[in-house]
Amino acid sequence: MNPIRLLGGEHAVMLIHGLQSSPAELLPLAKRLHQAGYTVHMPHIAGYGSIRGDTPRSVTHWQDWRAEGLEEFRMLQRQYKTVAAGGLSIGGTLSLSIAAELGDEIAALTLLSAPLWFDGWGIPWYRPFLYLGYVWPLRYLSTYREGEPFGLKNPLIRKWVAREMSRKDASMVGASRLYLPAIQEAERLIVSVKKSLPRITAPAIIIHAVEDEVASPRSAHHIVKHIGSKTVEIVLLHNSYHMITMDNDRKQVASDTIRFFDRVRAERAASRS
Repeated sequence: MNPIRLLGGEHAVMLIHGLQSSPAELLPLAKRLHQAGYTVHMPHIAGYGSIRGDTPRSVTHWQDWRAEGLEEFRMLQRQYKTVAAGGLSIGGTLSLSIAAELGDEIAALTLLSAPLWFDGWGIPWYRPFLYLGYVWPLRYLSTYREGEPFGLKNPLIRKWVAREMSRKDASMVGASRLYLPAIQEAERLIVSVKKSLPRITAPAIIIHAVEDEVASPRSAHHIVKHIGSKTVEIVLLHNSYHMITMDNDRKQVASDTIRFFDRVRAERAASRS
């Protein structure tokens, strides 16, 4: 899978999609950012995103995800005046890990449904038993299948996604199944991010659905409380589930992200002048 870049102005945004997914789930936000004048870059991180023909053994370690994300950020930094970042779901958590390494180099963050706990109302009762599957070699033999509501409150989009999932291995909201090694690495990433939150200094907007079925707003509130950033804003959505860039509140997600990024840029320019 190739990275996607929407060429715009001299200020760039790097967006990271969810675990074993693709940039398609970020396109509504990316297009709005592009219309607002930003260059938007959505990288493909090997061993993190979904590609045709991959296997459980294709999954790499979370430290590799962060290293490649940092490399993508540095590439943008050499080409653009400022670079902001963000991501959806584990992509948001990964953005936090990258931000902990960057300090003030990162212009701003948008953290969308970023989980620090998998405690949403849609998590199945057998979820704790997945830890048994982490034992080698079981971890390479088992998968976690995605099911209703696919992170979507909107019934029409959900119906379309269900049809796509029944026909092929993925849809615009991600893969139909997650490999256990990927879930295990995501949980290791989460452990690291919880410890590194005080080191993050970039201005951050945290956007989370009240009814998120994967991760409750507890994750968003924890980030607000423990992040080291001086400029922090939280937005709670009331008409979406986990996939907030695709669901009913997608326009608000885009407008709040753009408003926050523009505000941070204006404040930084004013302080320098």
